[in-house]
Amino acid sequence: MTDPHRSGDGAQRAYLWRLHRILALYVAGVLAFLALMTWAERQGLSRHWIGPIFLFLTVMVYAGIGVYGRTTDAEEYYVAGRRIPPMYNGMAAAADWMSAASFISLSGALYLQGFSGTPGQAGGLAYLLGWTGGFCLVAMLIAPHLRAMGLYTVPDFFHVRFGGRWPRVIAALAAVLCSFTYVVAQIYGVGLIASRLTGVQFEIGIMLGLGGVLLCSFLGGMRAITWTQVAQYVVLLLAFLIPVSWLAYKQLGNPLAPLVYGQQISKIADLEAQLLDSPAEHQVVQTYLRRAQDFEARLEDVEGALEREREKGRERIRTLRAQNADVGLIVTASRELAALPRDAATARERWTREMRENYERARPLGGLPLQSQAYVGDPHGTPEEQRDYELTRRNFLALMFCLMVGTAGLPHLLTRYYTLPSVSGARASVAWSLFFIALLYLSAPALAVLVKFEVMQNLVGSSFEALPNWMAQWARVDSSLLSVEDVNGDGIVQFGEIHLGADLIMLATPELGGLPYVVSGLVAAGGLAAALSTADGLLLTISNALVRDLYYQGSGGRRHISAEQRVILTKFALMAVALSAAFVAALKPSDILPMVSASFSLAASAFVPAMVLGIFWRGTTRAGAVWGMLAGLGVALYYIVSHLPAVQILTPGWLAWLWVQGLWWEIQPISAGVFGVPVGLAVTLLVSRITRPPPPPPRIRLEM
Repeated sequence: MTDPHRSGDGAQRAYLWRLHRILALYVAGVLAFLALMTWAERQGLSRHWIGPIFLFLTVMVYAGIGVYGRTTDAEEYYVAGRRIPPMYNGMAAAADWMSAASFISLSGALYLQGFSGTPGQAGGLAYLLGWTGGFCLVAMLIAPHLRAMGLYTVPDFFHVRFGGRWPRVIAALAAVLCSFTYVVAQIYGVGLIASRLTGVQFEIGIMLGLGGVLLCSFLGGMRAITWTQVAQYVVLLLAFLIPVSWLAYKQLGNPLAPLVYGQQISKIADLEAQLLDSPAEHQVVQTYLRRAQDFEARLEDVEGALEREREKGRERIRTLRAQNADVGLIVTASRELAALPRDAATARERWTREMRENYERARPLGGLPLQSQAYVGDPHGTPEEQRDYELTRRNFLALMFCLMVGTAGLPHLLTRYYTLPSVSGARASVAWSLFFIALLYLSAPALAVLVKFEVMQNLVGSSFEALPNWMAQWARVDSSLLSVEDVNGDGIVQFGEIHLGADLIMLATPELGGLPYVVSGLVAAGGLAAALSTADGLLLTISNALVRDLYYQGSGGRRHISAEQRVILTKFALMAVALSAAFVAALKPSDILPMVSASFSLAASAFVPAMVLGIFWRGTTRAGAVWGMLAGLGVALYYIVSHLPAVQILTPGWLAWLWVQGLWWEIQPISAGVFGVPVGLAVTLLVSRITRPPPPPPRIRLEM
């Protein structure tokens, strides 16, 4: 007779070999496609075609996988049948994790903020260390225990562990809140890339990318998303490593960027010293300072200043017409007049923002810290330098803490480990996730340094008339991503006159380094893959929370619908959430990285204290979990909302007392979890102690 265990092992090995063959064929196909596009570009294929081809073919591949993986089976839709091998789940988790923030914005953060950052902005290494350390927490504290329970969603844990309705409802609402914030950032990145690849408007680019998201996740749920994310990881890995390796080879003669980029840091330090002594750079700083002071003066009398600006605009138009000036000048003056704020509230918001931006630019090196500086300031310097040093270090550690703990609480990431066949597979999958993420994270600091050297060495000092076309094209996509203005009027590009947004650094690297345009298409496709892969998982998490945890289970299971009907409802909820997120993303609410960081603080504060105590301390009660989740989430959300510029500007003066005035211990709002997590932990412990039922009295045994 045949040993059933032996036959099961043989079937598993055959399944793995089939997956390995499919992956090898897919990688070979991607490389062949790149070679074909490179040949076509050399043969004269227009750049106007290369971008749309990359966008269309990659999205169609992902959509094809999504259609192939379609299912209405609940086990397959929610957890992919719990049979994803650890290595492939690690690839999918890495793609899920390498969101638009990691792929697009991380190198930009390291470029703009340096390694340690400034007193008001933590440096990029905080993201690398926090996110990487978070996976260690996932492996040690959470993933194996959740997998052992055989659940479907994170709110399932709170229901099974604590019982009752409210733990699940609060967990589901918190999952929707932090995941929606996260998914808006991803769809913003989708629109940014799609508009650059195709040349369409940003809003249309969002809808194009959204179609790819829905095709990947709508039909097949977690089953389709998993294999789509494996395919997307291959694309984003190649898209990240090829340009950074190319830049390293171009500058240093060695493509192993993580090993050799340190040589450029000392050269950047020399270039920074030259820029700090440059008279032209000082002129730029003074010009931005005058602009900031002008906006500050306007804010003292907003209504009067607005009327004066309108009168100046009308007077200029009258003068141009009286002089029979060129029609183009008159049209430009009319547009400037029409572009003025319509009312005092709008003017106050716009001028406040522009005042802050100009004050930020009115600093040496355009407000950027020294790249090689450990922390801003000096622990042994003047009182101001000591304060800057302390605040920089404090915000660095606070952000790293929030990202690390938030990683251990993100619902869409934890759900990924429900798909493994065993508890040991969950542990192995976390290790594979760290490996696949490290392949990219080790190269992110290298890319930031190589790009900064390229800008300082080749772009600074060039003529404004000789600026490359790609700069104007990116400026048309979004002026906040790239702007270059001849502030001091000398016709020469100064470092302080260049403004590069964090979301641009990675996407513009191929063009900045003079690489073939095919590499630009590949990088954009990689960014699109990163945004789509994370958006897929987030949308599924939100729709599951709305339908499975709130609509069905939140009613105590009183709504009698079949598993297939729940899957269908989840699909339509997913579509509705995707459209809502696209609408919010079209408003361009913020850069990608701050939105993502805020969601980490919310997830850390809402989930981790009650979850970890629920796993490791039997004394955690239902009331303790409920009040701990509400307290932690409430504190973090209140601190973040209080510091939103729109909230501060639009709140009437008599209601200003509702919001936090200033910063608590000078901690930035994106690190709100540093307050929410301790509060949630303390409240959970305290309420659990108070509400813990007394032990039953000992039984008295009577002897006859």
